[in-house]
Amino acid sequence: MTIDMSKFLDTFFEESAEGLDAMESGLLHMQDGAADDELVNTIFRAAHSIKGGSATFGLSEVAEFTHHMETLLDEVRAGKRAVASDLVDVLLESVDCLRAMLAASKSGSAGDPKRAKSLSARMAKILGVATGHVVVTASAQPVQAASGGWRIVFRPHAHLYRTGNDPVRMLRELAELGEYKVSCDTSRLPGFVNAQPEECALSWTVELRGEIPEKRVREVFDWVDGDCDLTLEPLPASSEKLAPDAPAVQAVVPVAKEKTNGDKTSTPAAPAAAETTSIRVGIDKVDALINMVGELVITQSMLGQVGKDFDMSRVEKLMHGLAQLERNTRELQESVMRIRMMPISFAFQRFPRMVRDLSQKLNKKIELRMSGEQTELDKTVMEKIGDPLVHLVRNSVDHGIEMPDVRRAAGKAETGIVTLNAFHQGGNIVIEIKDDGAGLPRGKIIAKARKQGLLGADEEPDDNKVFELIFMAGFSTADQVSDVSGRGVGMDVVRKNIKALGGTVDVKSESGKGSTFTIRLPLTLAILDGQLVSVGEQTYIVPLVSIVETLQMKKEAISAIAGRAELYRLRDEYIPVLRLYGLFGIEPRQKDLANGLLVVVEGEGKRVGLFVDDLQNQQQVVIKSLESNFKRVPGVSGATILGDGTVALILDVSGVIDASRQATAPSGLGKNQAQIRAA
Repeated sequence: MTIDMSKFLDTFFEESAEGLDAMESGLLHMQDGAADDELVNTIFRAAHSIKGGSATFGLSEVAEFTHHMETLLDEVRAGKRAVASDLVDVLLESVDCLRAMLAASKSGSAGDPKRAKSLSARMAKILGVATGHVVVTASAQPVQAASGGWRIVFRPHAHLYRTGNDPVRMLRELAELGEYKVSCDTSRLPGFVNAQPEECALSWTVELRGEIPEKRVREVFDWVDGDCDLTLEPLPASSEKLAPDAPAVQAVVPVAKEKTNGDKTSTPAAPAAAETTSIRVGIDKVDALINMVGELVITQSMLGQVGKDFDMSRVEKLMHGLAQLERNTRELQESVMRIRMMPISFAFQRFPRMVRDLSQKLNKKIELRMSGEQTELDKTVMEKIGDPLVHLVRNSVDHGIEMPDVRRAAGKAETGIVTLNAFHQGGNIVIEIKDDGAGLPRGKIIAKARKQGLLGADEEPDDNKVFELIFMAGFSTADQVSDVSGRGVGMDVVRKNIKALGGTVDVKSESGKGSTFTIRLPLTLAILDGQLVSVGEQTYIVPLVSIVETLQMKKEAISAIAGRAELYRLRDEYIPVLRLYGLFGIEPRQKDLANGLLVVVEGEGKRVGLFVDDLQNQQQVVIKSLESNFKRVPGVSGATILGDGTVALILDVSGVIDASRQATAPSGLGKNQAQIRAA
């Protein structure tokens, strides 16, 4: 029976990606001159697994490349090679190359063989051997090599399969060492009735010909050390054909062969894996979900009993059952949402490598500190926050941290510190990117803003307004453009992407002491806590996180400017009033501000008051996208279906503020609103 190995490719690629992350993290933790044994073993095991898996799936180029890495790591593991910066550099570059090779194999596209060949040559140079030859680690004792080859008897223990090992994979690796012949011993195989699929009852005898060092052969079986009986006997140069002692069946092991095309070599591409998304879920979360489903079944059964021959005497039981159903449904919702939650360490893990590479490129000394890595966040938000975080960290490294001599002159330590921190606050997750560098150049920003016409010649803005300028499109204070920064096409994209997630970004900076960028994001994009408000016959939902307060307006606190803008004096602050009915083109129940309610909201650092007819209840709502079902509407982030079956629009506070400034906003929004109601 032929097994279709392609269906396991997705799992292999996912596990390989995790292994590469583990290798990169371990390499970054290595210190010059010394390395923790467990750390080296972790890196070695990851490389060994990728090599073995690649050979199993016929990705011979990946397996061959990983073998060079494995050989270097084996020398470090054996204490024969010190951990130096050049070794870590080449291994980190090799991790990047492996990622690219696996990505090319997954997509079925051609990789970059020149890059792999160049790195293999660098690793061979470190090892002191010529490229294209078998890499053999140096040793104090001469390594035994049989002139004719080896007779290998491989008898796996019964539990071998349970350790995740595959004998066929090892036989394939042996096939790459030289000419070979293999026979399978079936003498231990039980009858069909007594067969145990999870137990290994076979053994193999292999005749491997060629001048192959014994150590090279034993490396193939490193992964099953203690899980098999292994015997190696040297074969004479004029050895006869193999005549096994035990009854044997000739076995053919498929081996991936290279296709030659002139001076180029290529490996048959693995079938392109379909794009899949997956998430690992702790068994405790799954158990909680199953328990809640059980509770729902019990509640449904109880309500079913109450419903039979119902009369008014059972009203109390019915109300109790409905209350229990509501409680169970809420807990089930929370359990389901927890399944989508992942620690933010998945987003943070790229930064140690990035900071290390940038600091070397810029000749700076920088230490990255991370905290709150186990803070959980919705997977969808996690995937979309990566690029904004990259922009902010790169800016901290490039613009924030000074050169070592500048820091010394300022009385600071040569090594600058960039801190990544994450924590929960209310219904949001807060991410801080902080550095102890020079801080934002306030004077330089003001001068550049005046030059670009963003500030008046006599205008003296406060810090908040100055720091807001860095988020303007095309704005940059870099003296020269580099491949790190300086084109002014980063910070505006950061704010735009964070705003699209329903979040905000704030800046605090102090000259000579550093800057802090604070990102606030909702924990999930699927559900939000909202305040229902009435405007005419329509119901809108305002996100609770945007609401500062609600109040009944006093007539004496209302004022107007030039007959257009309306302001409300709230304590010592004047707040613009936005009439939602005018913004959305609907007929309200109240037009007199003194008879309505004001919902004070905040977006992008600005406060405004939304004039509404009435407040309803607060509730969690499931967000449905308008763009995928209708079209984008300014001031509206989505829609939801209420308990009575009606559709309510969810307001985008920042969008409402922006739309209200446009002279044509009322008619435009009113038209969209009418189209939504008609749809």
